[in-house]
Amino acid sequence: MSKRFRRLSHTLYECKYHVVFCPKYRYRILEDKLGEDVSLEIYRLCRQKEGVEILELNIQPDHVHTVIWIPPKYAVSNFMGFLKGKLALRLFNKYEHLSRRYWGRHLWSRGYCVSTVGLDEDKIRQYVKWQEKQESQAEESPQQRLFD
Repeated sequence: MSKRFRRLSHTLYECKYHVVFCPKYRYRILEDKLGEDVSLEIYRLCRQKEGVEILELNIQPDHVHTVIWIPPKYAVSNFMGFLKGKLALRLFNKYEHLSRRYWGRHLWSRGYCVSTVGLDEDKIRQYVKWQEKQESQAEESPQQRLFD
């Protein structure tokens, strides 16, 4: 087992995701101090969830890119609901001018883009084929010896 995998009580996992989300209407509001505060708050919120870790974070004026480690005990959709919801509440409390632009206190667009990060498909296919060969060789060898 290499260090790239982590453990829960009954699980060995590597669950990294590339997640992109943006403010409603794709307004370019995440600049200067507001962008810095978004970055700090994302780190704070992720520390509240056990095992969640930000690997990369990039705040653009109209969207947020993250590469994030989310353990399998959290659904990505639930975690993103937590992150976007708490982040919006904190930003509305700190920046009153956002309430004028985003009536109804809906800061983020409804959805987000998520993609898994890990081994590429070719390597996984090769590994699966290799495992199949290893398993068939392991089954043949001991059985053959028993009857020889």
